[in-house]
Amino acid sequence: MNDTQSNTDHHAYFTLSGDVNSDMVRRVFNAVSDMTEDKISTAHVLIQSNGGYVSDGICLYNFLSKLPIELVTYNGGAVASIAVTLFLAGRHRCASDTARFMVHKSHATASPGARPDALSIIVEGLRADDLRTERILRSHVTLNDQHWRVHAYSDLHLTAEQALEVGLIDAIRDFSPPKGKRLTNI
Repeated sequence: MNDTQSNTDHHAYFTLSGDVNSDMVRRVFNAVSDMTEDKISTAHVLIQSNGGYVSDGICLYNFLSKLPIELVTYNGGAVASIAVTLFLAGRHRCASDTARFMVHKSHATASPGARPDALSIIVEGLRADDLRTERILRSHVTLNDQHWRVHAYSDLHLTAEQALEVGLIDAIRDFSPPKGKRLTNI
């Protein structure tokens, strides 16, 4: 067995796509359980998601960022909304040169005819979610003042090159499992 082969023996390759929600949380928990059983030391995960629920994304971030498994996350197309927080759980983060990231504040809709006190509760919940996600974002990324101004009122779109400049990714590199390695969809 050569050194390259032995170095990748405990690496596993996964794709994770869809909405960040309780189903994704369950799938990730099950996959990590299998990784632990299989003695995986490094998990390479290609993420494709347009976002979902803030609490589910923060749960996955907290869980994945503290695993004893080295997590390498990849963006091969688009990672948006709360999925950016999930993506940040990777100890190493990569994106294809044509990938993009979209970061924005939380949003919600109220039922037609909602009372003003109900609307106030929704707004306070959104503010709390924004504080939680912004704290994670700030701990990984160095956005400039212009980026933060855009983020405050709109969708902030970053190319792979811009993501590299602000520290969202460590490298512009495609997700490419070695020949013969199994690729598993989470």
